[in-house]
Amino acid sequence: MDERSSIVNIGGVEYEMLLTTRATKAIAKRYGGLENLGDKLMKAENFEMALDEVVWLVTLLCNQSIMIENLNNKDKQRELLSEEAVELLTSPFELSVCKDAIREALFKGTKRNVESEPDSKNVVAE
Repeated sequence: MDERSSIVNIGGVEYEMLLTTRATKAIAKRYGGLENLGDKLMKAENFEMALDEVVWLVTLLCNQSIMIENLNNKDKQRELLSEEAVELLTSPFELSVCKDAIREALFKGTKRNVESEPDSKNVVAE
């Protein structure tokens, strides 16, 4: 598993959810940016629309790791996950678990490692 990913189980199969630049662009196109994603999910006009958004995100993020695997293994291509498959292989409860995995993948994908360097003005001369 990539340190930038989270795992979700769909129909008894584990999928790795991964936020890539490609996924970030797709999310930006659909929602106007990652920062608008939470608002859109929380303010979905009805239950069906909320489910549609979660299914779309699950499919998008799970397919990133599959596409990377396919890129690296040209002779052994895995089939991409479809929104229809996600809908058929999950229950609404399982999708709520997927929402946590989405949050985790987004958090890990946008995490920044900040390292501070000693400021030469603050170093004590010996």
